[in-house]
Amino acid sequence: MYLDVIDRSTAASTARQAAPSGELFATYINLSGRRRFTSQRVVLYAVLAARQTPQAAEVAQEALKLFCDAHATLLKGVTGAHGQVSPALHEAYFGKPQGNKVIMDFIGLAERVLHAIESQWRHQLPVLLDELVQSTTPLLASLNSITAIYEQEARSHAKQVESHLHGAIDEIKSISKQAQVVAINARIVAARAGSAGREFALVATELISITSDIETILQTAMAKPA
Repeated sequence: MYLDVIDRSTAASTARQAAPSGELFATYINLSGRRRFTSQRVVLYAVLAARQTPQAAEVAQEALKLFCDAHATLLKGVTGAHGQVSPALHEAYFGKPQGNKVIMDFIGLAERVLHAIESQWRHQLPVLLDELVQSTTPLLASLNSITAIYEQEARSHAKQVESHLHGAIDEIKSISKQAQVVAINARIVAARAGSAGREFALVATELISITSDIETILQTAMAKPA
């Protein structure tokens, strides 16, 4: 059931070239962390459900749905539906580490365990539960590795944004200084013109004030919190 949803979600995604935002990276990291938490919740409550603990099967189903929803959303990002495709993430999911296969195998196994519990196929449960528990080690290793890549991508993105911001601020500073020089020269010329240059002097003074305000704003923007 959940496998079909993820397959359709992946197939329907189309690549867009808009750069992912910092907020989107934060969402990715949150969802990647959610997969780690919910995967353990699935296993724990599947074991409890096999022991006929009340409502444990329902909790396991809910956790599995959260896990699958998070994975489907993250796959859209890797396939380009939410921004530029990251080569590192694409490799982690579909390359040699086979992260997507590890995750999908876990989902399929969890579904079989929960179906066996619902169907009262008790003779199958010991083997299936053992497989599910054993699958958690490679699954967590894969999820931890992928989450680390999301975090690295976020840091790289933040550095790029900061670099672009510094470039834009430097350019604004240069323009502001040029405007300030022009304004000072204009005020000198206006002073030489006497009363005829009085209005021009006022404009030049206002321009100097504006460029000073720009310098203050830029210094505030560049100031890093302690």
